[in-house]
Amino acid sequence: MRRPYWIPDNASPDDFPPIEKALEHPDGLLAVGGDLTSSRIIMAYRLGIFPWYSDEEPILWWSPGQRMVLFPEELYVSRSLRKTIRKNKFTVTLDQNFPEVIKACAGFRRNQDGTWITDEMREAYCQLHDYGFAHSVESWYEGSLVGGLYGIALGNVFFGESMFSRVSDASKVAFTHLVGQLQRWGYQLIDCQVRTAHLQSLGAVEIPRQQYRALLDCLSEASGYTGEWRFDTAESESPLREI
Repeated sequence: MRRPYWIPDNASPDDFPPIEKALEHPDGLLAVGGDLTSSRIIMAYRLGIFPWYSDEEPILWWSPGQRMVLFPEELYVSRSLRKTIRKNKFTVTLDQNFPEVIKACAGFRRNQDGTWITDEMREAYCQLHDYGFAHSVESWYEGSLVGGLYGIALGNVFFGESMFSRVSDASKVAFTHLVGQLQRWGYQLIDCQVRTAHLQSLGAVEIPRQQYRALLDCLSEASGYTGEWRFDTAESESPLREI
């Protein structure tokens, strides 16, 4: 029986096996061990790998055979969600409260078979936020944080990590606003990692691992947006298609 690659202590940040070595059962498990230093996490994303594990497990690194992605121009917004957006029920911001967003996400599973965001993961991604790699999107209602998401930005790729919602549609509105802004900044790919009905309803699709890696090789090393993460002040209609 084939086992995942073991990353020894004090290994270099690029010590990962080829993603083709990922197991089929469980799908995408590639490596075990290592650490959550910023340099290792960033290298993992560039290679098409992400960490995902629970408190009772060692650090697990994954590269699924099918990768859920959204091409920004393919975002779908239902009529009901479009009506919600036009009502301006939520105020949506960028990078206004990253620690609270990831803390809220830690209380939600990313899908039925998901794992919790550990304290170690929260600390690592807050460090990445301090370094300018990790970003949050917040949905506010009457002054309270009611939804949002966070992820990593590299080149022209945004790697979505997790989202949460305490009020109906709060995370969808945040995601929709983010996609529109990413388009204006020239982003060409949003990595959603694994399939969920929530993201599928917004237009995300699965592509094979090798196609995903080819896109990464081109887009993650590109010269992406380097300015402050704020929504454009000028009003512009996002190219959103109704279902």
